[in-house]
Amino acid sequence: MIDLAFQDEFAVLTLNRPAVLNALGFAQLEILEGRLDEIEASDARCVVITGAGSKAFSAGADVSELAGRSVEQELDGTLHGQRIISRLETLRQPSVALVNGYALGGGCELCLACTFRLATPSAAFGLPEVRLGLVPGYGGTQRLSRLVGSAIALEAMLTGRMIGAEEALKVGLVSRILADDDPLEAAKAFARGFTSMSLTAMRFIRDAVRLGADRPLQDGLAIEAQASTLSYRSADGQEGLRAFLEKRAPRFQDR
Repeated sequence: MIDLAFQDEFAVLTLNRPAVLNALGFAQLEILEGRLDEIEASDARCVVITGAGSKAFSAGADVSELAGRSVEQELDGTLHGQRIISRLETLRQPSVALVNGYALGGGCELCLACTFRLATPSAAFGLPEVRLGLVPGYGGTQRLSRLVGSAIALEAMLTGRMIGAEEALKVGLVSRILADDDPLEAAKAFARGFTSMSLTAMRFIRDAVRLGADRPLQDGLAIEAQASTLSYRSADGQEGLRAFLEKRAPRFQDR
């Protein structure tokens, strides 16, 4: 199960299979896609993703589903999983992964696609596929290296070791470590630093960062120039300029 609850300005997604450490099987990916459709169409201003229980955010794929597939099924399954998880990067709303416990394999790849990652002290991140003679398939090789650099990412992936919360904070994998008493409320408090901003402007910024990440600087600057120009032409951009000149708070409409 993947539960969806709307709380204030948040859409809270809970991976709810604690008996199997919130494993992301093929059926769960399909449910996730449907939940993201619901969120996209909602008035939510931020998505918070977490795992049920205290042991795991998600321990990754259901390994029992992976054996005995044809080459075509393996490739199609990988591309399908990549597409669903990548939706988080292009979703209208920013996303926050609240990692409580293990985030391994596909679970780690899910949180890597989020806009931000927050950790409880017990959080542990890892892409241990190499221990099965396999390669991460839902974006791990690409996103982890972009976040923490190729040396740290390669060491983690080639050894299959886990990265604890303190190390994750040190290398920039997470934005902060939250206290255990009420991490969901702490995650919401973190997100309220941006939920009053224009979703349109935030989308332009997120797209500029994502699209320019692996390109030469001049190409990235061209992407930024386009995004900046579009923001000036948006209704929210015009409202923001008027509000500044009129010395009042802007009333964004996400257009």
